[in-house]
Amino acid sequence: MSSRAERSSSRRVLQILGPGLITGASDDDPSGIATYSQVGAQFGFGLGWIMLFSFPLMTAIQETCARIGRATGEGIAGNIRRHYPVWLLRIIVGLLLVANIINLGADLGAMGSVVTMLIGGPALLYAVFFGALCASLQIFTNYKSYVSILKWISISLLAYVATALVIDIPWREVMLRTLVPSLQFETKYVVAIVAVLGTTISPYLFFWQSSQEAEEVREDPNAKPLKRAPRQAPAELRRIRIDTYIGMFVSNAIGWFIIVSVAATLNAHGVNDIQTASQAAEALKPIAGPLAFALFAVGIIGTGLLAVPVLAGSAAYALAEALQWPGGLARKPRAAKAFYGTIAVATGLGMIFNVLPVDPIKALFWTAVLNGVVAVPIMVMTMLMAGQQRVMGRFVLPRSLAVMGWIATAVMCAVAVALIVTW
Repeated sequence: MSSRAERSSSRRVLQILGPGLITGASDDDPSGIATYSQVGAQFGFGLGWIMLFSFPLMTAIQETCARIGRATGEGIAGNIRRHYPVWLLRIIVGLLLVANIINLGADLGAMGSVVTMLIGGPALLYAVFFGALCASLQIFTNYKSYVSILKWISISLLAYVATALVIDIPWREVMLRTLVPSLQFETKYVVAIVAVLGTTISPYLFFWQSSQEAEEVREDPNAKPLKRAPRQAPAELRRIRIDTYIGMFVSNAIGWFIIVSVAATLNAHGVNDIQTASQAAEALKPIAGPLAFALFAVGIIGTGLLAVPVLAGSAAYALAEALQWPGGLARKPRAAKAFYGTIAVATGLGMIFNVLPVDPIKALFWTAVLNGVVAVPIMVMTMLMAGQQRVMGRFVLPRSLAVMGWIATAVMCAVAVALIVTW
């Protein structure tokens, strides 16, 4: 009886965990790993506090995005199109597409480089393989099956917990530096904070989670936008909160483990300049041993398999909503050709990016900085929409969530201004 009850409880948890978990897990993509690795190598344990600091901010803005999708039945781009000028929508979607394609190229390149380190062979060929695999799964896999695949891939994040456990780490010092931050007003320190916040509170996550909530409404015949079915609100808003809190906790905890692992190994041995996630994995091998290297490397591949479809999917959702195309992963490819075409083209451009005379991996850190700056106007628009009855109906944000969301927006704005001032 107890075994049956445990299985039933596990199923309920898996049903609750969805857009929030996938969004949070995809945030720790190879570009995020590269940023966390750079921070850990350069500043040691000194910036571990930023993951604790960003958790409530990230949770507030992601829950707001999810509420918009569930209350209106449309994602962020669809709501901007409906309620704001077209020129504003074009700027926001354009910035998102540019940042996503650069991230796609860098993530695929990192995955290819890691496979080359593990088994040898051409990194570009592996990058193309991973891009084709991710695009094919998105286009040809049943929606519910595909969501299940993404949930299971998120388990790969545990590789970074395991990495920390096989390394000798001074946990007392780590906790002290995490709970009692030492602040510096220097350009490289501010740039690092912007990069970390840019890779944790990132625009593509806003669009993905809101559009996934809207997708869940379209996929479930019993579900309706909360504006039209207010009786569904208590259960759905509770599910969104649990899903988002767990997803963002996972995201920030894994980022913290990466910073700590790299700080305890590379920084402690004088290795302070790490440009890529794969370089971090390679540098770990002689210092922390082959097991830590293997775990770190496998984690890069797993998180890349999760992040690439989210990056391509968020771009497709935004463009489809902006141009009023039929869209959504629940639709058959023939019924949403432009939507799935965007996924294929975005992924293809990401693959091509690895052949251009540009170092996409080296650009990752600055892409995170760009995301941190671009996130500000998108967060302002998101908070404005979530507080207006003409958009949300009776489901405008409660005061506590609105306050935390605006604090998150103000923090991102302040950090972006500090970057410009200290430049």
